[in-house]
Amino acid sequence: MSNIPETGRTSRITIRLVAIQILVFSLLLTLGGRLWYLQIRNGDEYEKEAAGNHVQQVVQPAARGAILDARGVPIADNETRLVVSASRTELMKMKDDGKAVLNRLAEVLDVSYKAISEKVRICDAETPQPCWNGSPYQPIPITDEATTQQALQIRERAEDFPGITAEPTAVRRYPAPYKAGTSQVLGYLSPVSDEEVEKAQNTKSPLLRSDQVGRSGLERTYDTALRGSAGVTRYEVDKLGRVIGEADNDESVAGASLVTSIDSRVQAITEKQLDQAMKAARKEVDKITGRPYEADSGAAVVMESRTGRIVAMASNPKYDPNAWVGGIDGKEYAKLTGKDSNFPLLNRAIQGQAAPGSIFKVVSSAGAVNAGYSFNGNYNCSSAYTMGGQTYKNFESSGHGPISLGRALEVSCNTVFYALGHQEWRKDGGLNPKKNEPNEYLYKAARSFGLGEMTGIDLPDEVSGRVPDREWKQNYWQANKDSWCKQGKGKSDDYVTKLARENCVEGMNLRAGDSIIYAIGQGDTLVTPLQMASIYSSIANGGTIYKPSVGKAIISADGKEVEEIEPEKSGKAPATARTLRQMDKALQGVTKTGTAAWRFTDWPHDEIPIRAKTGTAEVQGKQTTSWLATYTDDYTVIMTISQAGTGSGASGPAVRNLYNALYGVEDGKVNKKKALLPEPQKDLPKVGENGDVKAQRTKNSMVESWRDAGFAQ
Repeated sequence: MSNIPETGRTSRITIRLVAIQILVFSLLLTLGGRLWYLQIRNGDEYEKEAAGNHVQQVVQPAARGAILDARGVPIADNETRLVVSASRTELMKMKDDGKAVLNRLAEVLDVSYKAISEKVRICDAETPQPCWNGSPYQPIPITDEATTQQALQIRERAEDFPGITAEPTAVRRYPAPYKAGTSQVLGYLSPVSDEEVEKAQNTKSPLLRSDQVGRSGLERTYDTALRGSAGVTRYEVDKLGRVIGEADNDESVAGASLVTSIDSRVQAITEKQLDQAMKAARKEVDKITGRPYEADSGAAVVMESRTGRIVAMASNPKYDPNAWVGGIDGKEYAKLTGKDSNFPLLNRAIQGQAAPGSIFKVVSSAGAVNAGYSFNGNYNCSSAYTMGGQTYKNFESSGHGPISLGRALEVSCNTVFYALGHQEWRKDGGLNPKKNEPNEYLYKAARSFGLGEMTGIDLPDEVSGRVPDREWKQNYWQANKDSWCKQGKGKSDDYVTKLARENCVEGMNLRAGDSIIYAIGQGDTLVTPLQMASIYSSIANGGTIYKPSVGKAIISADGKEVEEIEPEKSGKAPATARTLRQMDKALQGVTKTGTAAWRFTDWPHDEIPIRAKTGTAEVQGKQTTSWLATYTDDYTVIMTISQAGTGSGASGPAVRNLYNALYGVEDGKVNKKKALLPEPQKDLPKVGENGDVKAQRTKNSMVESWRDAGFAQ
């Protein structure tokens, strides 16, 4: 046993506890002092140092998916090029805003300083195009055509080119197989803006400042699928830019490929034949004006009659979408958008509006039968139709006597349809329409066929056209009456002033003359080539109106996921099956004994029945517009050329040669070995194990022979 008394032992324990308490208190006091020193005394200094540590993002752009034709041939893909870019933020740090650097760069690239400065200036309300409409914080491409020697000069003399980079980069490419540009259908890309990045921030498809997005055509419609997702690696760095650690890493996901219904071979032939038809028209003299036809623009559509899928779509003038790759320069931009450009960026197949002329008569025929007129009845095809002192002449003032509606379609008799339009106008009450809603059978037929509204094709910026019925007349007058009345007060007696006075007082009325010329597709009626293709394909397939489409399938980058885009029905033709059969027979007569017969004299009608309707539309102050609408059981082909003359005259040879190529027709006989596409492409291209799509190609010589046929070079 210990001899230490109990009181002594207690005293020692107490001393130890006190010592420990003092030690803990001292430590806490020291820690508190240190915290005070760091946070209060030197808080600002350390806060600045901490702020210097931040997260830096490194973006790995995703490979944009390819756009393929129906046989898997790329019509838009990517290639690696040497791209020279400039950092706008680095240039702005320099005393002269980087002018000296850009001048040195211009010397190396052998271009003007102006051309480079236009590319790097930021777009705003006061800055004219061209300019950079993307984020000022991402590299701005100067050129994607740098040579290896130029790139080496820039990199080896880095001290002379601060803020300038030259490195291999994947850029968009539009290869134009078989010389098929497909420009307006494909569209083009341009950099994303800060506003777009902010707007897409919380969506399913967010954007990065380094992204390029589709601005028109398929590139725009299917942008989300094609773009994929860029990879982003986030690094923690200090104020000196040294990497402290990796925060996180999002792998890039390559964009999907889009398979279209476009056949590049047929597209190439369609483009070339349209161009040749326009050139041929310019060599012909217009008998009315006494000068050569201008043939200033045109469009053509080849559509699958049973699905609404687009096999080819051409618009002239056209452009090269490669001009936008790597940033467009001032001269090229002016060529595409200037007053003298004739606006090649427009897709006239879906954005070109014009009076349809006589190809509209199938609409009036359907409306007339719905109103109670017999398709096989007798109608007087006189040389002219007179109403209230106004004479409406037949084409070339010829008459055919009593004929059926079918024969009126074959010979394109205007006066038969003038009379129908006038009679229906009177039945509806004329200038004083019935209290109950007027029937307007001819106008309602147009709307039921889909005119006056967009077809819904998977291409952006489609226009709706116009059906000038009573409702439209009233709305149009309300919108324009003030300007008409003001213009009509003028003392001049010229045509424009007189018309303004008349419209001021009576512009809200649907007049007899409006309905008379409406029945033959004239007056205020406006349609697009695609709308007319939809109408004629519905007659071809027995009455189904399809929503036209270009996209056929979306295939993931690894090839494991295939999303097919099925044809979609959008309506029914406003005609019974019997009426459609009667119209079909009459339109076949057009190619045998009617207005288009001279273009199809040696066509194998028994093997491949072909139907057609010609149209020659008059436009105030311009030469006539050529229209030709045709179809077989497989395809519907529409062609129109502004200021080019008659439908069969200007468009006939081109359309005939298109059919020759599709079916392999030579000297009136079918050669199946030379047929490019005797029936629509049904199957999708095959996909390999690694996700690559197998392309089926045809010899260029075969396509060239069809593309160049039919016209003198």
